[in-house]
Amino acid sequence: MTTTLPDQATFAAEARAWLGTVASPRSEQRWGEGDDSVAVFENWTANQERAHTDAVSDYEKAKFDAGWGALTWPEQFGGQNLPVAYELAFRTVEEEFDVPRRTEMFSVTQQLVAPTIAQWGTPAQQDRYVRAMLRTDLIACQLFSETEAGSDLAAVRTRAVAHDDGTWVLNGHKVWTSGARVADHGVAVCRTDPDAPKHKGLTVFLVPMDAEGITVRPIRQMTGGSSFNEVYLDDVRLSDEHRLGPVGAGWSVALTVLAAERLDGAGLGLANADRAVELARHLDRPLTELEADRVADLVTRGFVQRIAGMRVAQTMVSGAEPGPEASIGKLLATDTMARTSEVARLLLGPELVADHGAWGRHAWTEHVLGAPGYRIAGGTDEIQHNIIAERVLGLPKEPRL
Repeated sequence: MTTTLPDQATFAAEARAWLGTVASPRSEQRWGEGDDSVAVFENWTANQERAHTDAVSDYEKAKFDAGWGALTWPEQFGGQNLPVAYELAFRTVEEEFDVPRRTEMFSVTQQLVAPTIAQWGTPAQQDRYVRAMLRTDLIACQLFSETEAGSDLAAVRTRAVAHDDGTWVLNGHKVWTSGARVADHGVAVCRTDPDAPKHKGLTVFLVPMDAEGITVRPIRQMTGGSSFNEVYLDDVRLSDEHRLGPVGAGWSVALTVLAAERLDGAGLGLANADRAVELARHLDRPLTELEADRVADLVTRGFVQRIAGMRVAQTMVSGAEPGPEASIGKLLATDTMARTSEVARLLLGPELVADHGAWGRHAWTEHVLGAPGYRIAGGTDEIQHNIIAERVLGLPKEPRL
Protein backbone atom coordinates (compact mmCIF):
# COMPACT_ATOMS: atom_id res chain seq x y z
CA MET A 1 0.00 0.00 0.00
CA THR A 2 1.46 3.35 -1.05
CA THR A 3 1.12 6.23 1.41
CA THR A 4 0.67 9.68 -0.10
CA LEU A 5 2.96 12.19 1.54
CA PRO A 6 1.63 15.63 2.39
CA ASP A 7 2.58 18.49 0.09
CA GLN A 8 5.60 20.18 1.70
CA ALA A 9 4.33 23.72 1.03
CA THR A 10 1.01 22.86 2.66
CA PHE A 11 2.84 21.09 5.48
CA ALA A 12 4.96 24.21 6.15
CA ALA A 13 1.91 26.48 6.04
CA GLU A 14 0.05 24.29 8.53
CA ALA A 15 3.11 24.18 10.79
CA ARG A 16 3.34 27.98 10.66
CA ALA A 17 -0.34 28.28 11.54
CA TRP A 18 0.03 25.97 14.55
CA LEU A 19 3.19 27.66 15.79
CA GLY A 20 1.31 30.96 15.67
CA THR A 21 -1.10 29.58 18.29
CA VAL A 22 1.65 28.79 20.83
CA ALA A 23 4.39 31.36 20.18
CA SER A 24 4.97 34.87 18.90
CA PRO A 25 6.86 35.53 15.64
CA ARG A 26 10.55 36.02 16.29
CA SER A 27 11.37 39.69 15.91
CA GLU A 28 14.63 40.50 14.21
CA GLN A 29 17.04 41.66 16.88
CA ARG A 30 18.57 45.05 16.23
CA TRP A 31 22.12 45.79 17.23
CA GLY A 32 22.23 47.32 20.68
CA GLU A 33 18.86 45.97 21.77
CA GLY A 34 17.81 42.91 23.74
CA ASP A 35 20.05 40.17 25.11
CA ASP A 36 23.71 40.44 24.09
CA SER A 37 24.71 37.04 25.48
CA VAL A 38 26.95 34.92 23.27
CA ALA A 39 27.64 32.31 25.94
CA VAL A 40 28.63 28.88 24.67
CA PHE A 41 27.53 27.15 27.87
CA GLU A 42 24.70 28.33 30.09
CA ASN A 43 25.62 29.97 33.39
CA TRP A 44 22.43 29.16 35.25
CA THR A 45 21.71 28.45 38.87
CA ALA A 46 19.97 25.17 39.66
CA ASN A 47 16.64 27.01 39.90
CA GLN A 48 17.17 28.78 36.56
CA GLU A 49 18.06 25.49 34.87
CA ARG A 50 14.96 23.83 36.29
CA ALA A 51 12.70 26.69 35.19
CA HIS A 52 14.10 26.74 31.64
CA THR A 53 13.89 22.95 31.38
CA ASP A 54 10.23 23.06 32.42
CA ALA A 55 9.48 25.79 29.86
CA VAL A 56 11.08 23.83 27.01
CA SER A 57 9.39 20.62 28.13
CA ASP A 58 5.97 22.30 28.18
CA TYR A 59 6.49 23.43 24.58
CA GLU A 60 7.77 20.01 23.48
CA LYS A 61 4.72 18.31 25.03
CA ALA A 62 2.37 20.69 23.22
CA LYS A 63 4.22 20.08 19.96
CA PHE A 64 4.09 16.31 20.40
CA ASP A 65 0.41 16.28 21.31
CA ALA A 66 -0.45 18.42 18.27
CA GLY A 67 1.30 15.95 15.96
CA TRP A 68 4.38 18.10 15.22
CA GLY A 69 6.79 16.19 17.42
CA ALA A 70 8.54 12.95 16.48
CA LEU A 71 7.66 13.55 12.82
CA THR A 72 10.00 10.88 11.46
CA TRP A 73 9.15 8.26 14.09
CA PRO A 74 6.82 5.28 13.65
CA GLU A 75 3.24 5.66 14.81
CA GLN A 76 3.82 3.18 17.65
CA PHE A 77 5.93 5.87 19.37
CA GLY A 78 3.52 8.70 18.60
CA GLY A 79 5.23 9.76 15.39
CA GLN A 80 4.00 10.56 11.90
CA ASN A 81 6.37 8.25 9.99
CA LEU A 82 7.41 11.07 7.63
CA PRO A 83 10.73 11.42 5.77
CA VAL A 84 13.47 13.55 7.34
CA ALA A 85 12.74 16.33 4.84
CA TYR A 86 9.57 17.16 6.78
CA GLU A 87 11.47 17.38 10.06
CA LEU A 88 13.90 19.81 8.44
CA ALA A 89 11.01 21.80 6.98
CA PHE A 90 9.36 22.09 10.39
CA ARG A 91 12.61 23.24 12.00
CA THR A 92 12.97 25.92 9.35
CA VAL A 93 9.50 27.27 10.08
CA GLU A 94 10.06 26.92 13.83
CA GLU A 95 13.01 29.32 13.56
CA GLU A 96 10.52 32.04 12.66
CA PHE A 97 8.95 31.89 16.14
CA ASP A 98 10.07 32.75 19.64
CA VAL A 99 9.86 29.26 21.11
CA PRO A 100 11.88 28.24 24.19
CA ARG A 101 15.46 27.49 23.20
CA ARG A 102 16.22 23.78 23.44
CA THR A 103 19.27 23.01 25.54
CA GLU A 104 21.65 20.11 25.11
CA MET A 105 19.73 17.76 27.38
CA PHE A 106 16.75 17.80 25.01
CA SER A 107 18.94 16.81 22.06
CA VAL A 108 20.44 14.08 24.23
CA THR A 109 16.99 12.85 25.23
CA GLN A 110 15.15 12.97 21.90
CA GLN A 111 17.91 12.53 19.32
CA LEU A 112 20.43 10.32 21.12
CA VAL A 113 18.90 8.26 23.91
CA ALA A 114 15.38 7.63 22.56
CA PRO A 115 16.69 6.19 19.24
CA THR A 116 19.21 4.07 21.12
CA ILE A 117 16.50 2.57 23.33
CA ALA A 118 14.35 1.99 20.24
CA GLN A 119 17.23 0.03 18.69
CA TRP A 120 18.62 -1.82 21.71
CA GLY A 121 15.83 -1.87 24.28
CA THR A 122 13.49 -4.70 25.13
CA PRO A 123 9.82 -4.26 24.13
CA ALA A 124 9.08 -3.30 27.73
CA GLN A 125 11.85 -0.67 27.72
CA GLN A 126 10.67 0.70 24.40
CA ASP A 127 7.12 1.03 25.74
CA ARG A 128 8.30 2.64 28.97
CA TYR A 129 10.90 5.08 27.71
CA VAL A 130 10.80 5.95 24.00
CA ARG A 131 7.49 7.79 23.73
CA ALA A 132 8.03 9.39 27.15
CA MET A 133 11.42 10.74 26.04
CA LEU A 134 10.17 11.97 22.67
CA ARG A 135 7.41 13.85 24.52
CA THR A 136 9.93 14.91 27.24
CA ASP A 137 7.93 13.37 30.04
CA LEU A 138 11.35 11.92 30.86
CA ILE A 139 14.66 13.74 30.42
CA ALA A 140 17.95 11.87 29.97
CA CYS A 141 21.62 12.65 30.39
CA GLN A 142 24.80 10.82 29.34
CA LEU A 143 26.97 9.14 31.96
CA PHE A 144 29.87 8.39 29.63
CA SER A 145 32.98 10.46 30.35
CA GLU A 146 35.39 9.71 33.17
CA THR A 147 38.48 11.57 34.28
CA GLU A 148 40.75 8.53 33.93
CA ALA A 149 39.41 7.51 30.50
CA GLY A 150 39.76 10.83 28.65
CA SER A 151 38.51 10.42 25.08
CA ASP A 152 38.84 6.62 25.25
CA LEU A 153 35.31 5.60 26.18
CA ALA A 154 36.30 1.94 26.23
CA ALA A 155 38.65 2.68 29.15
CA VAL A 156 35.86 3.50 31.63
CA ARG A 157 36.33 2.20 35.15
CA THR A 158 32.84 2.52 36.60
CA ARG A 159 31.97 -1.03 37.64
CA ALA A 160 28.66 -2.85 37.48
CA VAL A 161 28.71 -6.14 39.39
CA ALA A 162 25.97 -8.76 38.96
CA HIS A 163 24.54 -10.32 42.12
CA ASP A 164 22.79 -13.64 42.63
CA ASP A 165 19.42 -11.96 43.17
CA GLY A 166 19.50 -10.61 39.60
CA THR A 167 20.44 -7.06 40.56
CA TRP A 168 23.47 -5.01 39.61
CA VAL A 169 25.52 -2.76 41.88
CA LEU A 170 27.23 0.22 40.25
CA ASN A 171 30.22 2.08 41.64
CA GLY A 172 32.17 4.82 39.90
CA HIS A 173 32.52 8.45 38.94
CA LYS A 174 31.29 10.22 35.80
CA VAL A 175 32.19 13.75 34.74
CA TRP A 176 31.17 16.54 32.30
CA THR A 177 27.52 15.49 32.50
CA SER A 178 25.13 18.13 31.14
CA GLY A 179 21.68 18.25 32.69
CA ALA A 180 22.42 15.89 35.56
CA ARG A 181 20.60 18.18 38.01
CA VAL A 182 17.31 17.96 36.08
CA ALA A 183 17.53 14.60 34.29
CA ASP A 184 15.30 11.68 35.21
CA HIS A 185 17.64 8.99 33.85
CA GLY A 186 21.28 8.70 32.94
CA VAL A 187 22.67 6.38 30.28
CA ALA A 188 25.73 4.87 31.97
CA VAL A 189 28.52 2.91 30.30
CA CYS A 190 29.93 0.49 32.89
CA ARG A 191 32.59 -2.20 32.98
CA THR A 192 31.00 -5.54 33.75
CA ASP A 193 33.90 -7.86 32.87
CA PRO A 194 37.32 -6.54 33.92
CA ASP A 195 39.06 -9.57 32.40
CA ALA A 196 37.64 -9.15 28.88
CA PRO A 197 39.27 -6.95 26.22
CA LYS A 198 38.25 -3.39 27.05
CA HIS A 199 35.76 -3.06 24.16
CA LYS A 200 34.13 -6.39 25.06
CA GLY A 201 33.65 -5.98 28.80
CA LEU A 202 31.19 -3.07 28.79
CA THR A 203 27.44 -2.92 29.46
CA VAL A 204 25.04 0.04 29.37
CA PHE A 205 22.45 0.82 32.05
CA LEU A 206 19.54 3.26 32.32
CA VAL A 207 20.15 4.74 35.75
CA PRO A 208 17.38 6.61 37.62
CA MET A 209 19.03 9.86 38.71
CA ASP A 210 17.10 9.79 41.99
CA ALA A 211 18.37 6.32 42.88
CA GLU A 212 19.96 5.86 46.29
CA GLY A 213 23.73 6.29 45.99
CA ILE A 214 23.64 8.95 43.22
CA THR A 215 25.34 12.25 44.06
CA VAL A 216 25.46 15.16 41.60
CA ARG A 217 28.04 17.92 42.08
CA PRO A 218 28.12 20.95 39.74
CA ILE A 219 31.48 21.80 38.14
CA ARG A 220 32.52 25.43 38.27
CA GLN A 221 33.52 26.73 34.82
CA MET A 222 35.93 29.47 33.80
CA THR A 223 32.90 31.58 32.90
CA GLY A 224 31.64 31.38 36.48
CA GLY A 225 28.66 29.15 35.74
CA SER A 226 28.04 25.44 36.17
CA SER A 227 26.68 23.81 33.02
CA PHE A 228 28.34 20.47 33.77
CA ASN A 229 28.36 18.09 36.68
CA GLU A 230 30.21 15.27 38.32
CA VAL A 231 28.07 12.24 39.10
CA TYR A 232 29.14 9.78 41.80
CA LEU A 233 27.66 6.28 41.89
CA ASP A 234 28.13 4.66 45.28
CA ASP A 235 26.61 1.17 45.60
CA VAL A 236 23.74 2.06 43.28
CA ARG A 237 21.57 -1.06 43.10
CA LEU A 238 19.52 -1.62 39.94
CA SER A 239 17.34 -4.44 38.70
CA ASP A 240 18.26 -6.11 35.42
CA GLU A 241 15.34 -4.23 33.84
CA HIS A 242 17.64 -1.20 33.75
CA ARG A 243 20.22 -2.93 31.55
CA LEU A 244 20.16 -1.62 27.97
CA GLY A 245 21.35 -4.17 25.43
CA PRO A 246 23.11 -7.48 26.05
CA VAL A 247 25.76 -7.90 28.72
CA GLY A 248 29.11 -7.14 27.12
CA ALA A 249 27.58 -5.24 24.18
CA GLY A 250 27.99 -1.84 25.80
CA TRP A 251 30.50 -0.64 23.23
CA SER A 252 28.04 -1.16 20.37
CA VAL A 253 25.23 0.49 22.33
CA ALA A 254 27.47 3.47 23.15
CA LEU A 255 28.47 3.83 19.49
CA THR A 256 24.78 4.19 18.59
CA VAL A 257 24.58 7.17 20.96
CA LEU A 258 27.85 8.68 19.75
CA ALA A 259 26.93 8.40 16.08
CA ALA A 260 23.81 10.50 16.71
CA GLU A 261 25.77 12.94 18.89
CA ARG A 262 28.14 13.87 16.06
CA LEU A 263 25.21 14.68 13.77
CA ASP A 264 23.99 17.27 16.25
CA GLY A 265 26.86 19.73 15.77
CA ALA A 266 26.40 20.77 12.14
CA GLY A 267 25.19 24.30 12.96
CA LEU A 268 27.18 24.72 16.15
CA GLY A 269 28.64 28.20 16.64
CA LEU A 270 27.18 29.81 13.52
CA ALA A 271 24.89 32.20 15.40
CA ASN A 272 27.81 33.62 17.37
CA ALA A 273 29.94 33.83 14.22
CA ASP A 274 27.19 35.92 12.62
CA ARG A 275 27.09 38.08 15.75
CA ALA A 276 30.86 38.66 15.52
CA VAL A 277 30.43 39.86 11.94
CA GLU A 278 27.72 42.25 13.14
CA LEU A 279 30.10 43.45 15.84
CA ALA A 280 32.60 44.36 13.11
CA ARG A 281 29.89 46.29 11.26
CA HIS A 282 28.93 48.28 14.35
CA LEU A 283 32.33 49.31 15.69
CA ASP A 284 32.71 53.04 16.10
CA ARG A 285 35.85 53.02 13.95
CA PRO A 286 37.01 51.68 10.58
CA LEU A 287 38.48 48.17 10.48
CA THR A 288 42.18 47.74 9.92
CA GLU A 289 43.26 45.61 6.97
CA LEU A 290 44.09 42.75 9.32
CA GLU A 291 40.70 42.97 11.04
CA ALA A 292 38.86 43.07 7.72
CA ASP A 293 40.80 40.01 6.56
CA ARG A 294 39.91 38.06 9.71
CA VAL A 295 36.23 38.99 9.47
CA ALA A 296 36.10 37.99 5.79
CA ASP A 297 37.75 34.68 6.69
CA LEU A 298 35.09 34.07 9.36
CA VAL A 299 32.28 34.81 6.88
CA THR A 300 33.81 32.39 4.37
CA ARG A 301 34.23 29.63 6.91
CA GLY A 302 30.64 30.13 8.05
CA PHE A 303 29.47 29.47 4.49
CA VAL A 304 31.64 26.34 4.30
CA GLN A 305 30.20 25.05 7.56
CA ARG A 306 26.66 25.69 6.34
CA ILE A 307 27.37 23.77 3.12
CA ALA A 308 28.75 20.87 5.16
CA GLY A 309 25.59 20.92 7.27
CA MET A 310 23.47 20.84 4.13
CA ARG A 311 25.37 17.77 2.95
CA VAL A 312 24.62 16.01 6.23
CA ALA A 313 20.95 16.99 5.93
CA GLN A 314 20.87 15.81 2.30
CA THR A 315 22.31 12.45 3.32
CA MET A 316 19.63 12.10 5.98
CA VAL A 317 16.86 13.11 3.57
CA SER A 318 18.02 10.39 1.17
CA GLY A 319 17.54 7.84 3.93
CA ALA A 320 21.24 7.10 4.46
CA GLU A 321 23.12 7.42 7.73
CA PRO A 322 25.73 10.22 7.66
CA GLY A 323 29.23 8.97 8.29
CA PRO A 324 32.52 10.85 8.11
CA GLU A 325 30.79 14.03 6.92
CA ALA A 326 29.36 14.39 10.43
CA SER A 327 32.92 14.38 11.81
CA ILE A 328 33.95 16.97 9.22
CA GLY A 329 31.03 19.13 10.32
CA LYS A 330 32.10 18.83 13.96
CA LEU A 331 35.64 19.92 13.10
CA LEU A 332 34.36 22.86 11.06
CA ALA A 333 32.13 23.90 13.95
CA THR A 334 34.89 23.94 16.55
CA ASP A 335 37.15 25.80 14.13
CA THR A 336 34.42 28.39 13.53
CA MET A 337 34.03 28.87 17.26
CA ALA A 338 37.78 29.35 17.75
CA ARG A 339 38.01 31.87 14.92
CA THR A 340 34.98 33.70 16.26
CA SER A 341 36.87 34.16 19.52
CA GLU A 342 39.91 35.42 17.59
CA VAL A 343 37.82 37.99 15.75
CA ALA A 344 36.18 39.20 18.98
CA ARG A 345 39.56 39.57 20.70
CA LEU A 346 41.02 41.39 17.72
CA LEU A 347 38.10 43.81 17.38
CA LEU A 348 37.58 44.59 21.04
CA GLY A 349 41.04 44.47 22.56
CA PRO A 350 40.83 45.60 26.22
CA GLU A 351 37.06 46.16 25.88
CA LEU A 352 36.66 42.39 25.85
CA VAL A 353 37.67 42.10 29.50
CA ALA A 354 36.73 45.53 30.85
CA ASP A 355 33.00 45.72 31.55
CA HIS A 356 32.10 49.37 31.09
CA GLY A 357 28.47 48.66 30.31
CA ALA A 358 28.62 48.85 26.51
CA TRP A 359 26.18 46.48 24.77
CA GLY A 360 27.82 43.59 22.93
CA ARG A 361 31.32 44.11 24.31
CA HIS A 362 32.13 42.41 27.63
CA ALA A 363 29.57 39.66 26.86
CA TRP A 364 32.13 38.09 24.52
CA THR A 365 34.18 36.85 27.46
CA GLU A 366 31.67 34.02 27.87
CA HIS A 367 32.24 32.87 24.29
CA VAL A 368 36.03 33.15 24.47
CA LEU A 369 36.16 31.15 27.70
CA GLY A 370 33.56 28.58 26.66
CA ALA A 371 34.48 27.82 23.04
CA PRO A 372 37.58 25.66 23.78
CA GLY A 373 35.35 23.17 25.58
CA TYR A 374 33.74 22.08 22.32
CA ARG A 375 37.07 20.75 21.05
CA ILE A 376 36.47 18.03 23.65
CA ALA A 377 32.68 17.74 23.77
CA GLY A 378 30.98 15.32 21.39
CA GLY A 379 34.21 13.60 20.43
CA THR A 380 37.55 15.38 20.51
CA ASP A 381 39.12 16.93 17.43
CA GLU A 382 41.69 14.14 17.49
CA ILE A 383 38.96 11.50 17.38
CA GLN A 384 37.29 13.25 14.43
CA HIS A 385 40.64 13.44 12.60
CA ASN A 386 41.11 9.70 13.08
CA ILE A 387 37.63 8.96 11.66
CA ILE A 388 38.33 11.09 8.59
CA ALA A 389 41.80 9.62 8.10
CA GLU A 390 40.62 6.04 8.31
CA ARG A 391 37.17 6.20 6.68
CA VAL A 392 37.64 8.93 4.09
CA LEU A 393 41.31 8.92 3.19
CA GLY A 394 41.85 5.21 3.83
CA LEU A 395 45.05 5.83 5.75
CA PRO A 396 46.46 2.88 7.68
CA LYS A 397 46.25 2.87 11.43
CA GLU A 398 49.45 3.58 13.27
CA PRO A 399 51.05 0.24 14.21
CA ARG A 400 51.12 -0.47 17.92
CA LEU A 401 54.50 -1.25 19.41
